Amino acid sequence: MHQIIDRRKSMTKNEALYEARQKLITDAVELKVPDRVPVTASFYFFPARYYGYTIQEVMYDPDKMMEAQLKAVREFQPDLAQNPYGLMFLGPILETLDFKQMQWAGGQLGPDVPFQFVEGEYMKVDEYDHLFSDPMDFLIRKYWPRISGTMKAFENLPSFKNFTNFMSYGSFGMFASPGMQQALDGMKKAGQEAERIGVYSRRFYETMREEGFPTQGGGMCQAPFDLLGDVLRGTKGLMLDMYRRPEIVLKAVEKLLPLEIERGVGTAKRSNSKLVFIALHKGLDGFMSLKQFEKFYWPTLKELVLALIKEDLTPYLFWEGNCTSRLPFINDIPAGKAIYRFESTDIFKAKDALRDRVCIRGNVPISLLATGTPDDVKAYCKKLIDYVGEGGGYLMDTSAGVTDAKPENLRAMFDFSREYSEQGGAE
Repeated sequence: MHQIIDRRKSMTKNEALYEARQKLITDAVELKVPDRVPVTASFYFFPARYYGYTIQEVMYDPDKMMEAQLKAVREFQPDLAQNPYGLMFLGPILETLDFKQMQWAGGQLGPDVPFQFVEGEYMKVDEYDHLFSDPMDFLIRKYWPRISGTMKAFENLPSFKNFTNFMSYGSFGMFASPGMQQALDGMKKAGQEAERIGVYSRRFYETMREEGFPTQGGGMCQAPFDLLGDVLRGTKGLMLDMYRRPEIVLKAVEKLLPLEIERGVGTAKRSNSKLVFIALHKGLDGFMSLKQFEKFYWPTLKELVLALIKEDLTPYLFWEGNCTSRLPFINDIPAGKAIYRFESTDIFKAKDALRDRVCIRGNVPISLLATGTPDDVKAYCKKLIDYVGEGGGYLMDTSAGVTDAKPENLRAMFDFSREYSEQGGAE
């Protein structure tokens, strides 16, 4: 005890703030009652617009991105800062790759339009067997050339099964072709841009740590069903497959599961963080029935979550959309080991179903922040703190990434939540 007191005396003010904020987050994840409800906001492109930049400017200029994000953290004082670089400083690398799965400001969109994912049938229905027999060969020779103009020449590569020993040296000849040289040059430039993202990401993290703010970073992966539907087969293709060839869909998600486990563990370790972000899309109420959810979606997602927990990582699942009907099923994980963020799920029913199982995060509506009044925001935050924050295990956040919001509404969310919970709300 004496050592702890001495250590606290030796800490700077910002070091003490960092530890206090980190403890709020840790207590919430572990389902303990924190000193107060921690509060953050997923600052998407709000800082850019608020401080006078276009979306295009911050997507292409890392220094402008840094300036806007630091100003937002310093002004609103979240308990958990959001590192913007892996998600939003994307313009140069997307342009270098001639990326087809995204439209962005400065690319195909106007200078102040948030980027959009472009879904398509990037894996044909007759290519499941190729995916099963050699996933990486399929991804490099078929998938990459379809999503990247820069890597189009990869479609001319022979099967990697040809590169088995030194007698296969003739297969290397095609790397000398003009198209392949151009592709390799493009990949080198993309690698340099990826490294620049990492440099600025680390700089943001270090600055936030020095100023007393923990930063959300870490690994990333996908639910196997979402990987199949979002980026390979597309919504239409996968919906048809669920009815016409359900067994092959089940085989595919099982085949993709180890890849996503490896990606989640690997990206978390490389970022020196225990958090693994998983955005969930096609398992929600509006896409599939509950019976289909139990059959196609939840089993491999649950295996992914359990595998990450086994590696001493914290899965952070963002249920984008409404998954209220799923609540009785998604509590089947170890207690105090994960975060579930809800966008439009009934968060009060979520508290009833998950209070002793998982940390709940969300869901101040971005529509309320954009169109409501500060009093509206305070009233909603009070309900969240009183009900969802009761007994701990709650992290207040916006329902989704914030681009359009009234600054006074965001300020009301932060100030009221801190003051009210410090005064005894949610005890």
